[in-house]
Formats: sequence, structure tokens, C-alpha cells
Amino acid sequence: MTASSAPVRQASVRAHNLALVLQTVANSTDPISRAAVAAATGLTRATVSALVDDLIAGSLLTEVDPAPRNGAGRPAAGLRTTPDGPAGLGLEINVDYRAACVVDLTGAVRHRLVEPGDQRPVDTATALAGLARLARRARDLAEGEGLTLAGAALAVPGLVAADGIVRVAPNLGWQDVTVGDLVDGLPVTVDNEANLAALSELGSGGLPPSFVYISGEIGIGAGIVLDGALFRGVRGWSGEIGHIAIDPDGPACRCGARGCLEQYAGQEAMLRTAGVAAVTDLAGADLTVAGRALGTAIATVVNLLDVDTVVLGGIYAPLLPRLRDAIAGEIERRVLTADWSPVTLRAATFGPDAAMRGAAGAVIRTVLDDPAGWLARSRAGR
Repeated sequence: MTASSAPVRQASVRAHNLALVLQTVANSTDPISRAAVAAATGLTRATVSALVDDLIAGSLLTEVDPAPRNGAGRPAAGLRTTPDGPAGLGLEINVDYRAACVVDLTGAVRHRLVEPGDQRPVDTATALAGLARLARRARDLAEGEGLTLAGAALAVPGLVAADGIVRVAPNLGWQDVTVGDLVDGLPVTVDNEANLAALSELGSGGLPPSFVYISGEIGIGAGIVLDGALFRGVRGWSGEIGHIAIDPDGPACRCGARGCLEQYAGQEAMLRTAGVAAVTDLAGADLTVAGRALGTAIATVVNLLDVDTVVLGGIYAPLLPRLRDAIAGEIERRVLTADWSPVTLRAATFGPDAAMRGAAGAVIRTVLDDPAGWLARSRAGR
């Protein structure tokens, strides 16, 4: 070992331990004491105390008054992530709206902005300019509360390459789109909206480690979570459930094929079949056609991946009571293991906000995973 390598290894250990302590506090349901953090992590109390002091100084943790206790001894102060430190900016562009939200380190949504409007007649540059204006509004609101945005993530209903280029978003008419900077000085990552929504549901708790999230909008996407991790596929393009063929000779789809799931269970298809004009009117409509198509596609996914839980988001979440029987009927008919391994259908916790919340959460995770990097950037910016 050379002399120059020792400080690097020491810094790496410290960075690891900072993340370990911060994540232990963040994952605790209730405020947790320094002693309890030491017990949970295996670090010494002195090490935990020093790391906690750094995290408090960097506005990542805060101490709260201890709860009253019976018995002798003074109760220890609790630790929790601070609501007044770094925050994530989540952005979403979809066929009929664009949206933004600011989520703080505790996971609370501090601001939520939604602008309805059909994005399909709009050229890409104009659409991105509108999204940038919305992002700046959200940033100004966050900074007005003393929050510092750690970054931004954009949810898009399409195939996103590893380098962030939107290869194709058929319902938006996008092809090989580079998003670029939306807010000066703020890094932006881009991901598929169903992937980000699945991550937000995973973070909400109460789900098994493997499930499929299905986002119902004008387009239909899926986020696949296996053993607690998002499955992206070889090129990051997994989850295009909306283009599973329900009928190869069915209606033409925007993707160029025929009979895709979107043509039976997408938002516009459901409105057309039900003969209503608004999504709110679907609550009283017959959704058998959409439910059977969804059930057929879900059965295909379950047979392929062997998952036992499917989470329905977007417009499907509030409509699940009306969709459930038709979906379940197809699952029972088509899933080989249905008789002894039932499939659970659940409505998404965050409904139509799941993708943008997942986008903001992705930014927050970068801070939780690398607090040392955040602290270094914060010191450099002073």
C-alpha cells in the first residue's frame, strides 16, 4: 500500500458510513437515537456521534425532542431527516398534461404543480420550453421556503436510453429527443414514467419485493420490480406492456402495430368505448372491455415473470373496483398457477402523481446514497 492510497481508502470508508447512518435514520419509522443507530449499524457510538454531527451541520439530519419515558435516566434525543435541507424536483410530461413536484428529504411533497393540455400538437422544443417554465416555478417556490434543490428528474412515457435520450415516445410523437438543461445549473436525469412510478410505490412500503406496476394513461407502461430492484432490461427499455398484442388484427396503434393493449385499455380507448367525454365519467361506465384486455396482458406478464402482485396506477387506481372482476376473470383463466398461487391486484398509493413523485424521489435517493458528495458540493457552493 502506498502512502497516497491510505487517505483515499479512509475517505471511502467515511463516505460509506455517512450513507449508512443517514439511511438508517431515513428508514426508521420513528425518530431514532444515536445509540440505536450504533446498534443497528454496528458502528461505535463515538463514530456515529461524529458522523451525525456532520450530517446535522450539513442540514441532512435534525435532532428532535425525545418522547417522555417512564423509569430512570434521561431519554435520548431522536434523529430524523430534516425537512429544510436538500429537496428533489420531480417533473413529468405526458400526453395530456405536464407536472412538477418538490419533495423534501423526509419524503413530504412541498409543492405540486399540474398544467393540463394536449402535448401532441406541440413540437418538441415548445413542449420542453413549457416544461422548463414549470420547473422554474417549482424551483422558485422551493427556494422561497429555504430548500435547496439537489437535482431534477423527468418522467417520460417512452423508451429512454442509458444516456438520457428519449429514443421514442410514440404517444407524444417524440423520436431521439435530448432533453438538455431545463433549469440553469440543475442537473436533470430522464427515465420512463412507469419505472419512476414503480420506484415511488416501492418506497411507500407495504409491497412485496417483487411486483409489477402498471400505469394507465393515454399510453400504458409497466415498471417491473424484482427482489426490491427495478428491472430495466438489457437496454433499459423493459415494461412496454401497452404494446402487448390483444388482437393482431385489431385497431391500428400509434406504434405502427395493430391490436395493442393501449387500443383497448388506454384512456382514450376507454372513453371511446364507454361513450363518455371525461375520465371522471368512467366511474359509472361498463369497463368490461378494458378490464378483459388488461387481464389478458397481466396474465401474460405473470406467466412470464412469476410475480404475485400487480399494482394499478394512473387512471386505473380509482377505477380498480370497476375493473377488478374482468381483470381477475382473465387471470384465473390464463395464469397457469392461479389455482394455488393467486395474484393480488392493488391500487397505487400515489395514483396519478406516482411518476413525478418517483422522479423527485430518485433525486432524494442520490443524496441518501452519497451524503458525502452532497456535503462536499454544499461546502464548495458557500
